[in-house]
Amino acid sequence: MTSAGNMSNNVENLSPQIIRGVVKEMQDLVNNPPEGIKVQINEEDVTDIQAYIDGPAGTPYVGGLFKVKLTLGKNFPTEPPKAYFLTKIFHPNVAANGEICVNTLKRDWKSDLGIKHILLTVKCLLIVPNAESALNEEAGKLLLEHYDDYSQRAKMMTEIHAQQHKCKGITGEGPLAKKHAGDKKLTAEKKKILKDKKRTLKRL
Repeated sequence: MTSAGNMSNNVENLSPQIIRGVVKEMQDLVNNPPEGIKVQINEEDVTDIQAYIDGPAGTPYVGGLFKVKLTLGKNFPTEPPKAYFLTKIFHPNVAANGEICVNTLKRDWKSDLGIKHILLTVKCLLIVPNAESALNEEAGKLLLEHYDDYSQRAKMMTEIHAQQHKCKGITGEGPLAKKHAGDKKLTAEKKKILKDKKRTLKRL
C-alpha cells in the first residue's frame, strides 16, 4: 500500500522520542487550539502537519481560511521544518509554490520552538508582512509603494481562493463522505452548518 510506504519514508527518519513529542504537541493543539488556528492530524503520517488559519481581522485576508502545511525533515528539530501555504495567497513572504519565508524558520530557529510557535508566526506574518525578505517581489513592491493596490490584490485572491464555505463544502460533501452510511448524519449536519454560514456571509 502506498500510504504505508509514505508513512515509513518520513517517520523512519525521526527518532521515536521526537515523534512522540510531535504527537503530544499536535494533541495539545487539537485540545487547546490557538485563536484562529485549527490543526489536522494525519494518523498515517504524523510528520505531515496541516492546519487551517483564519485570515486575521484588519488585514486583506480577513474572511479567508488558509491551509498551511509543515514538512518535518529528518534533522527536525535541529533544523527547522519547511512551511507552505496550500491555499493560493498574495503575500510578499510566500513564493509561487506556497513556500513561506520567515526568519523563525531560517536563522532565528531554535530546536525548542515547537509547532504551535511556527503556526503563530505564520499567522503573525499575515498581520505584519515583511517586504524586505520578499519571495513575491511584486507583492513586496506594492506593499511598500502602493499599499491600497497590495490590499486590493490580496483581498481579491482571498475571495477567489480562500473562502471558508467553499473549503468546507469540499471536505464535508465529497463523494467519499456519501459512501459511508455512518457519515450521512454528519454530512447533513455539516450541510446545515454550511447553510447557516452562507447566510451569515451574505449578511456581512
